[in-house]
Amino acid sequence: LLSLLAVAAGGKLLVVPVDGSHWLSMREVLGSLRNRGHEVVVVAPEVSLYIKPSKDFVMKMYPVPFTQEEMDEDFQGFTKDLFEGGSFLTRVLRLYRRSKKTSALFLASCTHLLHNKELLKYLEDSKFDAILTDPILPCGQILAEHLELPSVYFLQQIPCALEYEATQAAQCPSPASYVPRTFSSASDHMAFPERVKNLLIGLSEHLLCYLFYTEYRALASEFLQRDVTMLELFSKASVMLMRYDFVFEYPRPVMPNMVYVGGINCVQRKPLSEEFEAMVNASGEHGIVVFSLGSMVSEIPMKKAMEIAEALGTVPQTVLWRYTGQVPPNLPKNVKLVKWLPQNDLLAHPKTRAFITHGGSHGVYEGICNAVPMVLMPLFGDQMDNAKRVESRGAGLTLNILEMTSQDISTALKAVINDKK
Repeated sequence: LLSLLAVAAGGKLLVVPVDGSHWLSMREVLGSLRNRGHEVVVVAPEVSLYIKPSKDFVMKMYPVPFTQEEMDEDFQGFTKDLFEGGSFLTRVLRLYRRSKKTSALFLASCTHLLHNKELLKYLEDSKFDAILTDPILPCGQILAEHLELPSVYFLQQIPCALEYEATQAAQCPSPASYVPRTFSSASDHMAFPERVKNLLIGLSEHLLCYLFYTEYRALASEFLQRDVTMLELFSKASVMLMRYDFVFEYPRPVMPNMVYVGGINCVQRKPLSEEFEAMVNASGEHGIVVFSLGSMVSEIPMKKAMEIAEALGTVPQTVLWRYTGQVPPNLPKNVKLVKWLPQNDLLAHPKTRAFITHGGSHGVYEGICNAVPMVLMPLFGDQMDNAKRVESRGAGLTLNILEMTSQDISTALKAVINDKK
């Protein structure tokens, strides 16, 4: 009987994830939960980018009205749009149209989950203890309301900072005077004009979120058979596991149910494969540079790839570049192209001298955890804000990926490698 105590103490957890890079951090947590004796069931669409079956959880899949080819094409188009030039307004409109198309895929996926009667019957009969979900999309919380289950959020942020506005009955203060809004690229030390800009961004968020969540609000009201608001839905979280840490985040008020778990993806270093160990050892005294623009971007326009390749050839380090596009004709001998790399394991290696990254939270925390200086090339979303935070901590330098030259890249890379702080 004593040998069964660990199993008896385990809970039964329903997981409703969000596809893409958000899933990569959550996936590691699920493995730890399983190792502690919990039963984990993941509900996911049949078509996805990264959500695949695993020994760490039971997977329940449901059909969706789009194909894998359509999803892959949409995300490849999204990546391509990021590198397109044009005026600021042109780029904003292009990104808006692409985001609207991508959002339609996620909305269709959520709709088909909530209308899948067979799957809902299984979920109702399974008697789960709680739901773990990423609330950037509210499908998991809608399901939690239907099943009358407590919800645990695993998040970086909700659009428009709704996680703070919706937290507990008192609502969490978020002063515009020193708490930077998303997309403001401000630090917590703002001059008066920056504070005014920060305030205006905060005021505009209400309209943006109203538009962003309009169709989800209608779907939730129809499915739950009562009028609901997004603020009401998001306020039901029992615990928010927030992928922040104050070593990186600016000071701000938080509530008792907000638990900061930033860096949770910084798992202990695993031994490198023979292939990567050989590359690292061959770098000699100069060591290596790890270069990855994240899980969503591994191919860039040839002109930009050639500019980057030229810059990488100016440093003595061996550069391991995650890249699947056409090989730049000027690729220097010190650059090794790989389709995939064990990012955290390489960053933890004592021979790693620098990390070139797009500034996603996953990679940034791995860089911080392993004390590797960074050159940041933010592309979209919160990456610009992450880059500002890294710079404010003296942990890296930021480049504009659309405007940077080979000289800019070379100068920044040499600075983070050689200028010890």
